[in-house]
Amino acid sequence: MKLKLEVVGMVDPSHERAKRPVSAALAGPYGHPFHPILVTVPIGAWVGSLVFDIASHLVRDPEFLVRGAMWLIALGVIGALAAALVGFLDLFAIPPGTRAFRIGLVHMTLNLLVTAAYAANFLWRHAGHRTDTGVGGGMLALNAVSLAALGVSGHLGGKLAYRYGVRVADESTQAEGFVPAHRPPRSTG
Repeated sequence: MKLKLEVVGMVDPSHERAKRPVSAALAGPYGHPFHPILVTVPIGAWVGSLVFDIASHLVRDPEFLVRGAMWLIALGVIGALAAALVGFLDLFAIPPGTRAFRIGLVHMTLNLLVTAAYAANFLWRHAGHRTDTGVGGGMLALNAVSLAALGVSGHLGGKLAYRYGVRVADESTQAEGFVPAHRPPRSTG
């Protein structure tokens, strides 16, 4: 049994186009995009690197934290590049000239700037920063500012998915999840 929902204001077929992948093999199948899965790698790595940066000022021997933060930043950059490739395909599904497309461009631009800032931070650290004194104040500040910008970008990405429904299954497909899986037995009393 399929439920059919009427959606007020969804008369433009371009809205439906934004829900479908440009390439299911590369961007993920309908209703299950790869971009939200891949962004967890840079987010987790970069949050972890900031925690390590701060902790490097709280311990007597910070070398393992300084090195760990540097490699977490590198892992985040690699993960961000993979997420960006798939996110770029998702951006192509959004009709140009729409509010969602403009937000997608800002989201993409912020993410590219954040990734470039983290790549620069990695190179700065790799160039020979002392690991026995904790992470330098400039490196820590760049990490924190980059992470804050990533949070703003994440908010915009959430708006694309949860407000505008980009790469989210249509409402009738979503309604299938709310059909009772089984019927309770009828009482014969």
